Amino acid sequence: MTDARLVVGAAIVEGGRLLAAQRSGPPAMRGGWEFPGGKVEPGEDERAALVRECAEELGVQVVLGGRVGGDWPLQDGYVMHVWFATVAAGAPRPLEHLALRWLEPHELYDVPWLPADLPVVAAIGKLLPNRSG
Repeated sequence: MTDARLVVGAAIVEGGRLLAAQRSGPPAMRGGWEFPGGKVEPGEDERAALVRECAEELGVQVVLGGRVGGDWPLQDGYVMHVWFATVAAGAPRPLEHLALRWLEPHELYDVPWLPADLPVVAAIGKLLPNRSG
């Protein structure tokens, strides 16, 4: 797989809640919810790319934890790698998104996730502590 086909995403968790980001574009994806992140630049380390993307999109510094699953397929031959992350500095702001939302485990499906992100949400949901009961 070449870097040009790799996308990275951050499952930012704080206090048992997952951060979701609402896309501003392109038009076909506008309004859908996703994990913050983006494309890995040619020659860029994928973990470094994710730290960079979180700074650009959210204005935060993150510390990456373990990876969530393996290769998550996207459209047009892209593959997404997702890592758990925590915010080390700053407060997430929607610098490139329409909105951000912290979701409790029982709220994970309260937003319309992009279809490619749904299997990742399901995997993460099994790992979050369920404090609703």
